[in-house]
Amino acid sequence: MIAFLVLSVVHVALVALDAGIAASVTKALLMPALAWWVYRQHGPRLLVAALLLSWVGDVALEVDGLFVLGMAGFGAAHVCYVTWFVRHGALGGLKQRWWALVVGVVAWGATIATLWGPLGEEEPALRIPIVVYSLLLTATAVTAFGVSLTAGVGGALFLLSDTLIALDLAGLARPEPGDVWVMVTYLAGQLLLAVGIVHSDRTAAIHDAAATSAATEAR
Repeated sequence: MIAFLVLSVVHVALVALDAGIAASVTKALLMPALAWWVYRQHGPRLLVAALLLSWVGDVALEVDGLFVLGMAGFGAAHVCYVTWFVRHGALGGLKQRWWALVVGVVAWGATIATLWGPLGEEEPALRIPIVVYSLLLTATAVTAFGVSLTAGVGGALFLLSDTLIALDLAGLARPEPGDVWVMVTYLAGQLLLAVGIVHSDRTAAIHDAAATSAATEAR
């Protein structure tokens, strides 16, 4: 975790300085460091897989011509996230936090409506891939809120980060310095997703152990 936090600070500083290759190198180290922390915490394999698939996305986005591959890596990561959240009660949790679903659907619709026209002018081939990817991204944020507020905020920040990237692709204005905000929200989002999932997984394991112990004693 210390390695991830230090690398995050260094990377954001390098991005702010437009340091080129040095920023790319530190970016390639970020998700493996966080994945190693999850592994050492005995976190879920799906979370480790999501972070390593995000690493594929991070690296691919640094290479010209591999944007779609990068999007595919992140898309697969979101499938891992959504699968874990659904398996751990996200649908039931959303009955109490229904507002997360409403906000997610509205945000997704508004984003696509905003991007559709400009993307047709700037990057028409990316229209459908971005619609599909953004739906997966929104699903991560929504289902995360169904399990953990910490993870939910992480998913929302991840959604914000990629929305900033999409605005740039569509030639639309975004807050400056744009690349810095993209990385700050992305790294904070991944961190909160990881911490939220590890905590929820650990809590569920403790409850299961307690329930098993109580059942054993009752016999």
